[in-house]
Amino acid sequence: MVDAATNVARDVFGVLPDGRVVERVTLCAANGFEARIITYGAALQALIVPDAEGGCDDVVLGYDDLEDYLDNRKFFGATIGRYANRIANARFVLKGEVVQLAANDGPHALHGGIDGFDRQLWQILEIEGGAQPRVTLAHVSADGEEGYPGRLDVRVTYRLTGPAELSLNFAGWADRPTVVNLTNHSFFNLEGAASGADILDHRLTIAADCFLAINPDAIPLLEPPRAVAGTPFDFRTPSTIGARIRRDDVQLRHGKGYDHNFCLDRAGGQPAARLEAPRSGRTLELFTDQPGLQVYSGNYLDGSIAGKGGRLYRQSDGICLEPQMWPDAPNRPDFPGARLAPGSVYQHRTVYRFLGAGLVR
Repeated sequence: MVDAATNVARDVFGVLPDGRVVERVTLCAANGFEARIITYGAALQALIVPDAEGGCDDVVLGYDDLEDYLDNRKFFGATIGRYANRIANARFVLKGEVVQLAANDGPHALHGGIDGFDRQLWQILEIEGGAQPRVTLAHVSADGEEGYPGRLDVRVTYRLTGPAELSLNFAGWADRPTVVNLTNHSFFNLEGAASGADILDHRLTIAADCFLAINPDAIPLLEPPRAVAGTPFDFRTPSTIGARIRRDDVQLRHGKGYDHNFCLDRAGGQPAARLEAPRSGRTLELFTDQPGLQVYSGNYLDGSIAGKGGRLYRQSDGICLEPQMWPDAPNRPDFPGARLAPGSVYQHRTVYRFLGAGLVR
């Protein structure tokens, strides 16, 4: 039960096979807005958001039980690391030495490897109540874990920073040169995760003039970013996600839909992306300090797993908007760098701001 004085609740979400307890922390605002975070994967397990009529629904896909998070690795709401997205051939060169990673996506490394940060039990470092309740979780990634060099200490803080605004702050410190790229992997459906609606009629806007074209393995091609103009990837003005997703376009074939990095224009303090649901009236504005936004239209959800409320998740039931460094950056000196040196701090901030009944417009 939420403590009205602190706007925070803390309970047990489940127990791992080795007996360790997975906790859940709930952060609450006065209007029904809630973020529920579990320590397994430092994941956003639920996000309760008011609609245009004031009714509240969970708007992120996921599971009701810990066992499903353990058995079905779909990255729902998880903190992804040590390197989000793909590294080609699970290798890169750092300081003149070849680093060989664990391959878990064919020959490539994806989302941190076989046992990435999404499969780790994070520790609750601090909980703070009040008008802007927050929780900070910590994880230590050992030197050589999944092949990555150096010990990496990481933190992620979830904080309610407005009437319906959730801010995520990531930080990391290494004891030797390494690469770092963290993100949150929430699947959004602004009609409600249990609504039965898909996201193809959601209107999406992205502040990006270019995107990274990919090969059939979803690795960026050895070419500069492509202009979105005249392609199905032009979301500079609002467009429904489904308007062009079925076009006979080689890039849509390679991604099985949208599964591409958009090269963000971060000038002017405008949202990196805006997502609008036609029936609920919910709007999400996403702000970030990262150079890329991976947009994934849930292409590999195939009805083989049941999520919250026993609903079978199918293609386009949710969309991921993942702020991050560009994929395969450790192998691409022409991309924004993802290297972290000892004495430096990795920092990443993302804000999810929701607009709706009684909220900021």
